[in-house]
Amino acid sequence: MAEHGHRVTAAIACHVARAGGTVDQLAQLLLHPEHEGGWHARSVALRSGQSRALAYIGRVWASASASVSSTTMLESRRHAYEVLAALRDRIETTPWCGERGRTALRVLRAHLNFAEIAGGPLHHASERQTAEEAGISRTTLRVVYETVLKPRGWLRRLRVGHGREGSSWYLAEGSADRHSIPAPQSRFRTTQYPPDLALEEWFTPETGTTADLDSTVIGRMMGHDAFARRSLGSAALVIIGALHARDAQTVAELVGSSSVSRATLYRALRRLADHGLVHHNGETWTLAPHALEGFGDRPPGAVAEEISEPARGWEAVATRHGTAGVASRRKAVHAAERAAYQRALERLWEHRSKAVVIVRDGRQVVVPAPRPDEVPTSWHAPDGRVLDPVTGSAAPDWRIATDGRLILITPADQRSYDELAAAHAEARSEWESTA
Repeated sequence: MAEHGHRVTAAIACHVARAGGTVDQLAQLLLHPEHEGGWHARSVALRSGQSRALAYIGRVWASASASVSSTTMLESRRHAYEVLAALRDRIETTPWCGERGRTALRVLRAHLNFAEIAGGPLHHASERQTAEEAGISRTTLRVVYETVLKPRGWLRRLRVGHGREGSSWYLAEGSADRHSIPAPQSRFRTTQYPPDLALEEWFTPETGTTADLDSTVIGRMMGHDAFARRSLGSAALVIIGALHARDAQTVAELVGSSSVSRATLYRALRRLADHGLVHHNGETWTLAPHALEGFGDRPPGAVAEEISEPARGWEAVATRHGTAGVASRRKAVHAAERAAYQRALERLWEHRSKAVVIVRDGRQVVVPAPRPDEVPTSWHAPDGRVLDPVTGSAAPDWRIATDGRLILITPADQRSYDELAAAHAEARSEWESTA
Protein backbone atom coordinates (compact mmCIF):
# COMPACT_ATOMS: atom_id res chain seq x y z
CA MET A 1 0.00 0.00 0.00
CA ALA A 2 2.84 2.39 0.78
CA GLU A 3 4.43 1.74 -2.61
CA HIS A 4 1.09 2.26 -4.34
CA GLY A 5 0.52 5.49 -2.44
CA HIS A 6 3.97 6.74 -3.38
CA ARG A 7 3.30 6.03 -7.07
CA VAL A 8 0.03 7.98 -6.90
CA THR A 9 1.81 10.87 -5.19
CA ALA A 10 4.59 10.84 -7.79
CA ALA A 11 2.05 10.83 -10.64
CA ILE A 12 0.26 13.85 -9.17
CA ALA A 13 3.60 15.62 -8.71
CA CYS A 14 4.52 15.00 -12.36
CA HIS A 15 1.16 16.44 -13.47
CA VAL A 16 1.64 19.55 -11.33
CA ALA A 17 5.21 20.00 -12.63
CA ARG A 18 4.11 19.63 -16.25
CA ALA A 19 1.31 22.15 -15.68
CA GLY A 20 3.85 24.69 -14.37
CA GLY A 21 2.98 24.49 -10.69
CA THR A 22 5.20 24.87 -7.63
CA VAL A 23 6.12 22.67 -4.70
CA ASP A 24 3.95 24.81 -2.39
CA GLN A 25 0.93 24.25 -4.61
CA LEU A 26 1.67 20.52 -4.65
CA ALA A 27 1.87 20.41 -0.84
CA GLN A 28 -1.39 22.38 -0.53
CA LEU A 29 -3.06 19.96 -2.96
CA LEU A 30 -1.83 16.74 -1.30
CA LEU A 31 -2.49 17.84 2.29
CA HIS A 32 -6.01 19.01 1.56
CA PRO A 33 -8.36 16.75 3.57
CA GLU A 34 -10.83 16.30 0.70
CA HIS A 35 -8.26 15.30 -1.92
CA GLU A 36 -8.28 11.50 -2.27
CA GLY A 37 -4.90 11.39 -4.04
CA GLY A 38 -3.12 12.88 -1.04
CA TRP A 39 -3.99 10.18 1.48
CA HIS A 40 -0.43 8.84 1.46
CA ALA A 41 1.11 12.24 2.20
CA ARG A 42 -1.49 12.86 4.92
CA SER A 43 -0.73 9.47 6.48
CA VAL A 44 2.96 10.44 6.60
CA ALA A 45 1.95 13.66 8.31
CA LEU A 46 -0.16 11.79 10.88
CA ARG A 47 2.58 9.25 11.64
CA SER A 48 5.69 11.44 11.56
CA GLY A 49 4.54 15.03 11.70
CA GLN A 50 4.00 17.92 9.30
CA SER A 51 7.69 18.65 8.76
CA ARG A 52 8.42 15.06 7.69
CA ALA A 53 5.49 15.15 5.28
CA LEU A 54 6.69 18.42 3.72
CA ALA A 55 10.21 16.99 3.36
CA TYR A 56 8.77 13.91 1.66
CA ILE A 57 6.74 16.09 -0.72
CA GLY A 58 9.90 18.06 -1.50
CA ARG A 59 11.79 14.91 -2.45
CA VAL A 60 8.92 13.73 -4.66
CA TRP A 61 8.75 17.16 -6.29
CA ALA A 62 12.49 17.15 -7.08
CA SER A 63 12.24 13.74 -8.72
CA ALA A 64 9.11 14.72 -10.66
CA SER A 65 10.68 17.96 -11.90
CA ALA A 66 13.74 16.08 -13.15
CA SER A 67 11.55 13.50 -14.93
CA VAL A 68 9.34 16.13 -16.58
CA SER A 69 12.31 18.23 -17.73
CA SER A 70 13.92 15.21 -19.42
CA THR A 71 10.78 14.07 -21.28
CA THR A 72 8.85 15.48 -24.21
CA MET A 73 5.11 16.11 -24.31
CA LEU A 74 3.81 14.31 -27.40
CA GLU A 75 0.83 16.07 -28.94
CA SER A 76 0.06 13.63 -31.77
CA ARG A 77 1.31 10.47 -33.45
CA ARG A 78 3.07 12.55 -36.09
CA HIS A 79 4.86 14.48 -33.36
CA ALA A 80 5.93 11.15 -31.82
CA TYR A 81 7.49 10.03 -35.10
CA GLU A 82 9.24 13.37 -35.45
CA VAL A 83 10.73 12.88 -31.98
CA LEU A 84 11.89 9.37 -32.93
CA ALA A 85 13.40 10.67 -36.18
CA ALA A 86 15.31 13.35 -34.28
CA LEU A 87 16.47 10.71 -31.82
CA ARG A 88 17.64 8.50 -34.67
CA ASP A 89 19.66 11.41 -36.10
CA ARG A 90 21.18 12.00 -32.67
CA ILE A 91 22.17 8.34 -32.40
CA GLU A 92 23.71 8.33 -35.88
CA THR A 93 25.87 11.39 -35.17
CA THR A 94 27.04 10.29 -31.72
CA PRO A 95 30.50 8.67 -31.47
CA TRP A 96 30.15 5.14 -30.08
CA CYS A 97 33.77 4.41 -29.25
CA GLY A 98 35.15 1.06 -28.20
CA GLU A 99 33.61 -2.39 -28.30
CA ARG A 100 31.22 -1.57 -25.48
CA GLY A 101 30.10 1.61 -27.22
CA ARG A 102 29.35 -0.27 -30.45
CA THR A 103 27.42 -2.89 -28.47
CA ALA A 104 25.46 -0.07 -26.82
CA LEU A 105 24.63 1.23 -30.29
CA ARG A 106 23.14 -2.14 -31.22
CA VAL A 107 21.06 -2.27 -28.03
CA LEU A 108 19.86 1.31 -28.47
CA ARG A 109 18.95 0.60 -32.08
CA ALA A 110 16.94 -2.43 -30.93
CA HIS A 111 15.00 -0.24 -28.51
CA LEU A 112 14.45 2.30 -31.28
CA ASN A 113 12.94 -0.47 -33.40
CA PHE A 114 10.55 -1.31 -30.56
CA ALA A 115 9.71 2.39 -30.08
CA GLU A 116 8.93 2.84 -33.77
CA ILE A 117 6.55 -0.12 -33.60
CA ALA A 118 4.94 1.26 -30.43
CA GLY A 119 4.60 4.72 -31.99
CA GLY A 120 6.52 6.72 -29.38
CA PRO A 121 9.47 6.77 -26.97
CA LEU A 122 7.46 4.77 -24.42
CA HIS A 123 7.61 1.08 -25.31
CA HIS A 124 7.71 -2.38 -23.76
CA ALA A 125 10.49 -4.93 -24.22
CA SER A 126 11.96 -7.79 -22.23
CA GLU A 127 15.67 -8.47 -21.84
CA ARG A 128 15.49 -11.66 -23.89
CA GLN A 129 13.58 -9.90 -26.66
CA THR A 130 16.12 -7.07 -26.78
CA ALA A 131 19.08 -9.48 -26.73
CA GLU A 132 17.63 -11.41 -29.68
CA GLU A 133 16.98 -8.20 -31.62
CA ALA A 134 20.49 -6.84 -30.99
CA GLY A 135 22.22 -10.18 -31.54
CA ILE A 136 24.02 -10.29 -28.18
CA SER A 137 23.76 -12.26 -24.94
CA ARG A 138 21.71 -11.21 -21.93
CA THR A 139 24.85 -10.84 -19.83
CA THR A 140 26.34 -8.35 -22.29
CA LEU A 141 22.98 -6.60 -22.52
CA ARG A 142 22.82 -6.01 -18.76
CA VAL A 143 26.39 -4.69 -18.68
CA VAL A 144 25.59 -2.21 -21.45
CA TYR A 145 22.41 -1.13 -19.66
CA GLU A 146 24.18 -0.40 -16.39
CA THR A 147 27.43 1.11 -17.72
CA VAL A 148 26.42 3.04 -20.86
CA LEU A 149 22.78 3.54 -21.75
CA LYS A 150 21.12 4.16 -18.39
CA PRO A 151 23.90 6.29 -16.80
CA ARG A 152 24.14 8.49 -19.92
CA GLY A 153 20.39 9.06 -20.09
CA TRP A 154 19.60 7.18 -23.30
CA LEU A 155 17.22 4.72 -21.63
CA ARG A 156 15.06 4.76 -18.51
CA ARG A 157 13.32 1.67 -17.18
CA LEU A 158 9.99 2.85 -15.82
CA ARG A 159 8.69 -0.53 -14.66
CA VAL A 160 10.28 -3.95 -14.39
CA GLY A 161 8.44 -6.64 -16.34
CA HIS A 162 6.66 -9.51 -14.65
CA GLY A 163 5.01 -12.65 -15.98
CA ARG A 164 4.28 -12.31 -19.67
CA GLU A 165 4.72 -8.52 -19.67
CA GLY A 166 8.01 -6.93 -20.68
CA SER A 167 9.62 -3.98 -18.92
CA SER A 168 8.44 -0.45 -19.69
CA TRP A 169 11.19 1.71 -21.22
CA TYR A 170 11.47 5.35 -22.23
CA LEU A 171 13.90 6.53 -24.91
CA ALA A 172 15.63 9.86 -24.30
CA GLU A 173 18.28 11.88 -26.11
CA GLY A 174 21.04 11.31 -23.59
CA SER A 175 22.97 13.94 -21.70
CA ALA A 176 24.62 16.52 -23.89
CA ASP A 177 27.82 16.54 -21.85
CA ARG A 178 28.04 12.75 -21.63
CA HIS A 179 26.97 11.60 -25.10
CA SER A 180 30.32 10.13 -26.06
CA ILE A 181 31.46 6.70 -24.94
CA PRO A 182 34.93 6.90 -23.35
CA ALA A 183 37.23 4.06 -24.27
CA PRO A 184 39.45 2.32 -21.72
CA GLN A 185 42.58 4.23 -20.74
CA SER A 186 44.89 1.77 -22.51
CA ARG A 187 43.11 2.42 -25.82
CA PHE A 188 42.23 6.07 -25.31
CA ARG A 189 45.47 7.34 -26.83
CA THR A 190 46.59 6.48 -30.30
CA THR A 191 49.12 3.75 -30.89
CA GLN A 192 50.71 5.63 -33.77
CA TYR A 193 52.94 7.68 -31.44
CA PRO A 194 55.25 6.28 -28.74
CA PRO A 195 54.45 7.34 -25.17
CA ASP A 196 57.54 9.48 -24.87
CA LEU A 197 57.43 12.95 -23.30
CA ALA A 198 60.27 14.12 -25.52
CA LEU A 199 58.20 13.24 -28.59
CA GLU A 200 55.07 14.86 -27.14
CA GLU A 201 52.64 12.01 -26.58
CA TRP A 202 49.36 12.39 -28.46
CA PHE A 203 46.77 13.37 -25.87
CA THR A 204 43.53 13.58 -27.88
CA PRO A 205 41.19 10.74 -28.86
CA GLU A 206 42.09 9.07 -32.11
CA THR A 207 38.52 8.99 -33.39
CA GLY A 208 36.64 12.12 -34.35
CA THR A 209 34.04 13.93 -32.29
CA THR A 210 31.23 13.46 -34.83
CA ALA A 211 29.93 10.33 -36.47
CA ASP A 212 27.88 9.65 -39.60
CA LEU A 213 26.12 6.27 -39.62
CA ASP A 214 23.04 4.73 -41.18
CA SER A 215 21.50 3.16 -38.11
CA THR A 216 18.61 1.71 -40.11
CA VAL A 217 21.04 -0.59 -41.91
CA ILE A 218 22.68 -1.48 -38.59
CA GLY A 219 19.31 -2.27 -37.03
CA ARG A 220 18.38 -4.51 -39.95
CA MET A 221 21.61 -6.53 -40.02
CA MET A 222 22.76 -6.74 -36.39
CA GLY A 223 20.74 -9.89 -35.69
CA HIS A 224 22.73 -11.98 -38.22
CA ASP A 225 25.19 -14.54 -36.91
CA ALA A 226 27.81 -12.99 -39.18
CA PHE A 227 28.12 -10.04 -36.78
CA ALA A 228 28.53 -12.11 -33.63
CA ARG A 229 31.51 -11.46 -31.40
CA ARG A 230 33.83 -14.06 -32.91
CA SER A 231 32.78 -13.36 -36.48
CA LEU A 232 32.87 -9.99 -38.25
CA GLY A 233 31.86 -8.24 -35.04
CA SER A 234 30.32 -4.87 -34.28
CA ALA A 235 33.20 -2.95 -35.85
CA ALA A 236 32.41 -4.35 -39.30
CA LEU A 237 28.73 -3.58 -38.70
CA VAL A 238 29.28 0.11 -38.00
CA ILE A 239 31.76 0.37 -40.90
CA ILE A 240 29.10 -0.95 -43.27
CA GLY A 241 26.66 1.56 -41.75
CA ALA A 242 29.15 4.40 -42.27
CA LEU A 243 29.90 3.40 -45.88
CA HIS A 244 26.20 3.06 -46.65
CA ALA A 245 25.57 6.56 -45.30
CA ARG A 246 28.42 7.98 -47.40
CA ASP A 247 30.25 5.75 -49.84
CA ALA A 248 33.86 6.05 -51.02
CA GLN A 249 35.62 7.12 -47.81
CA THR A 250 39.27 7.07 -46.93
CA VAL A 251 40.60 5.45 -43.78
CA ALA A 252 40.93 8.85 -42.11
CA GLU A 253 37.32 9.66 -42.94
CA LEU A 254 36.10 6.27 -41.72
CA VAL A 255 37.88 6.75 -38.40
CA GLY A 256 35.68 9.78 -37.80
CA SER A 257 32.41 8.61 -39.34
CA SER A 258 32.41 5.14 -37.73
CA SER A 259 34.18 6.10 -34.45
CA VAL A 260 36.43 3.05 -34.86
CA SER A 261 40.11 3.32 -34.02
CA ARG A 262 42.60 3.09 -36.86
CA ALA A 263 44.00 -0.32 -35.87
CA THR A 264 40.53 -1.86 -35.42
CA LEU A 265 39.41 -0.26 -38.67
CA TYR A 266 42.20 -1.89 -40.65
CA ARG A 267 41.40 -5.31 -39.16
CA ALA A 268 37.68 -4.99 -39.89
CA LEU A 269 38.26 -3.74 -43.45
CA ARG A 270 40.61 -6.64 -44.06
CA ARG A 271 37.92 -9.10 -42.98
CA LEU A 272 35.27 -7.43 -45.11
CA ALA A 273 37.60 -7.27 -48.12
CA ASP A 274 38.45 -10.94 -47.67
CA HIS A 275 34.75 -11.69 -48.27
CA GLY A 276 34.48 -9.23 -51.17
CA LEU A 277 32.04 -7.05 -49.24
CA VAL A 278 34.16 -3.89 -49.57
CA HIS A 279 36.45 -2.77 -52.37
CA HIS A 280 39.67 -0.80 -52.13
CA ASN A 281 40.23 1.69 -54.92
CA GLY A 282 43.31 3.76 -54.32
CA GLU A 283 42.82 5.42 -50.94
CA THR A 284 39.06 5.03 -50.77
CA TRP A 285 36.86 2.15 -49.65
CA THR A 286 33.43 1.38 -51.09
CA LEU A 287 30.70 -1.19 -50.47
CA ALA A 288 30.12 -4.04 -52.90
CA PRO A 289 26.86 -3.74 -54.90
CA HIS A 290 25.07 -6.44 -52.87
CA ALA A 291 26.99 -6.11 -49.60
CA LEU A 292 23.86 -5.46 -47.54
CA GLU A 293 22.56 -8.90 -48.55
CA GLY A 294 25.89 -10.48 -47.62
CA PHE A 295 27.05 -11.16 -51.19
CA GLY A 296 30.54 -10.13 -52.15
CA ASP A 297 32.24 -10.05 -55.53
CA ARG A 298 35.67 -9.76 -57.05
CA PRO A 299 36.06 -6.43 -58.86
CA PRO A 300 37.96 -6.31 -62.15
CA GLY A 301 41.69 -6.00 -61.65
CA ALA A 302 41.64 -7.24 -58.05
CA VAL A 303 44.62 -9.23 -56.84
CA ALA A 304 43.89 -12.95 -56.54
CA GLU A 305 45.10 -13.08 -52.94
CA GLU A 306 43.06 -10.01 -51.93
CA ILE A 307 39.72 -11.86 -51.99
CA SER A 308 40.03 -15.49 -51.01
CA GLU A 309 36.36 -16.36 -51.42
CA PRO A 310 33.49 -13.91 -52.11
CA ALA A 311 30.67 -14.21 -49.57
CA ARG A 312 27.42 -15.89 -50.61
CA GLY A 313 25.04 -14.55 -47.99
CA TRP A 314 25.33 -13.80 -44.29
CA GLU A 315 24.73 -17.44 -43.35
CA ALA A 316 27.74 -18.46 -45.43
CA VAL A 317 29.86 -15.79 -43.72
CA ALA A 318 28.77 -17.05 -40.30
CA THR A 319 29.51 -20.65 -41.30
CA ARG A 320 32.97 -19.67 -42.45
CA HIS A 321 33.72 -18.02 -39.09
CA GLY A 322 32.11 -20.79 -37.03
CA THR A 323 29.26 -18.69 -35.61
CA ALA A 324 26.38 -20.17 -37.60
CA GLY A 325 23.40 -20.99 -35.41
CA VAL A 326 24.34 -18.65 -32.55
CA ALA A 327 21.08 -16.71 -32.84
CA SER A 328 18.93 -19.84 -33.09
CA ARG A 329 20.65 -21.39 -30.07
CA ARG A 330 20.16 -18.17 -28.13
CA LYS A 331 16.45 -18.15 -29.03
CA ALA A 332 16.14 -21.80 -27.98
CA VAL A 333 17.76 -21.03 -24.61
CA HIS A 334 15.46 -18.05 -24.15
CA ALA A 335 12.41 -20.15 -25.04
CA ALA A 336 13.45 -22.77 -22.46
CA GLU A 337 13.97 -20.04 -19.84
CA ARG A 338 10.54 -18.56 -20.61
CA ALA A 339 8.91 -21.99 -20.27
CA ALA A 340 10.70 -22.65 -16.98
CA TYR A 341 9.65 -19.23 -15.70
CA GLN A 342 6.01 -19.88 -16.64
CA ARG A 343 6.11 -23.25 -14.88
CA ALA A 344 7.50 -21.56 -11.78
CA LEU A 345 4.70 -18.99 -11.89
CA GLU A 346 2.12 -21.75 -12.26
CA ARG A 347 3.56 -23.53 -9.22
CA LEU A 348 3.26 -20.30 -7.25
CA TRP A 349 -0.32 -19.84 -8.41
CA GLU A 350 -1.11 -23.38 -7.24
CA HIS A 351 -0.23 -22.43 -3.69
CA ARG A 352 -3.15 -21.68 -1.49
CA SER A 353 -3.90 -18.04 -0.86
CA LYS A 354 -2.44 -16.32 2.18
CA ALA A 355 -4.13 -17.23 5.41
CA VAL A 356 -6.62 -14.79 6.89
CA VAL A 357 -6.17 -14.22 10.62
CA ILE A 358 -7.97 -12.35 13.35
CA VAL A 359 -6.44 -11.10 16.59
CA ARG A 360 -8.22 -12.19 19.77
CA ASP A 361 -6.76 -11.43 23.20
CA GLY A 362 -3.44 -10.59 21.56
CA ARG A 363 -3.36 -13.97 19.79
CA GLN A 364 -3.65 -14.57 16.04
CA VAL A 365 -6.33 -17.08 15.05
CA VAL A 366 -6.32 -18.51 11.52
CA VAL A 367 -9.64 -18.27 9.65
CA PRO A 368 -10.07 -21.52 7.68
CA ALA A 369 -10.54 -20.89 3.99
CA PRO A 370 -13.86 -22.08 2.54
CA ARG A 371 -13.47 -25.51 0.94
CA PRO A 372 -16.53 -26.21 -1.24
CA ASP A 373 -14.94 -29.30 -2.78
CA GLU A 374 -16.91 -32.03 -1.03
CA VAL A 375 -16.01 -35.56 -2.14
CA PRO A 376 -18.98 -37.83 -2.93
CA THR A 377 -18.94 -41.17 -1.18
CA SER A 378 -18.76 -42.99 -4.52
CA TRP A 379 -15.38 -41.37 -5.18
CA HIS A 380 -13.78 -42.59 -1.95
CA ALA A 381 -10.95 -45.11 -2.30
CA PRO A 382 -8.83 -46.90 0.30
CA ASP A 383 -5.96 -45.09 2.03
CA GLY A 384 -7.61 -41.68 1.56
CA ARG A 385 -7.31 -41.69 -2.21
CA VAL A 386 -9.86 -40.33 -4.69
CA LEU A 387 -11.33 -42.26 -7.61
CA ASP A 388 -11.41 -40.47 -10.95
CA PRO A 389 -15.10 -40.59 -12.05
CA VAL A 390 -14.06 -40.75 -15.72
CA THR A 391 -11.43 -43.49 -15.64
CA GLY A 392 -12.44 -45.19 -12.40
CA SER A 393 -8.84 -45.35 -11.22
CA ALA A 394 -7.27 -43.57 -8.26
CA ALA A 395 -6.06 -40.01 -8.94
CA PRO A 396 -2.42 -39.82 -7.79
CA ASP A 397 -2.40 -36.08 -6.91
CA TRP A 398 -5.55 -35.93 -4.76
CA ARG A 399 -6.25 -37.01 -1.20
CA ILE A 400 -9.29 -36.88 1.09
CA ALA A 401 -8.88 -34.91 4.27
CA THR A 402 -10.33 -36.01 7.58
CA ASP A 403 -13.30 -33.68 7.04
CA GLY A 404 -14.17 -35.34 3.73
CA ARG A 405 -12.77 -32.64 1.46
CA LEU A 406 -10.13 -32.66 -1.25
CA ILE A 407 -6.52 -31.67 -0.74
CA LEU A 408 -4.28 -31.34 -3.83
CA ILE A 409 -0.68 -32.51 -3.40
CA THR A 410 1.74 -30.86 -5.87
CA PRO A 411 5.55 -30.72 -6.08
CA ALA A 412 5.31 -27.11 -4.88
CA ASP A 413 3.87 -28.17 -1.50
CA GLN A 414 6.43 -28.17 1.27
CA ARG A 415 4.29 -30.27 3.65
CA SER A 416 3.05 -33.82 3.45
CA TYR A 417 -0.60 -34.78 3.21
CA ASP A 418 -0.76 -35.65 6.91
CA GLU A 419 0.70 -32.27 7.82
CA LEU A 420 -1.77 -30.45 5.55
CA ALA A 421 -4.74 -32.36 6.98
CA ALA A 422 -3.57 -31.83 10.56
CA ALA A 423 -3.00 -28.10 10.02
CA HIS A 424 -6.47 -27.72 8.48
CA ALA A 425 -8.15 -29.66 11.25
CA GLU A 426 -6.32 -27.65 13.93
CA ALA A 427 -7.20 -24.33 12.31
CA ARG A 428 -10.85 -25.34 11.96
CA SER A 429 -11.06 -26.47 15.59
CA GLU A 430 -9.46 -23.30 16.89
CA TRP A 431 -11.74 -21.15 14.74
CA GLU A 432 -14.89 -22.94 15.90
CA SER A 433 -13.90 -22.57 19.54
CA THR A 434 -13.15 -18.88 19.05
CA ALA A 435 -16.37 -18.24 17.15
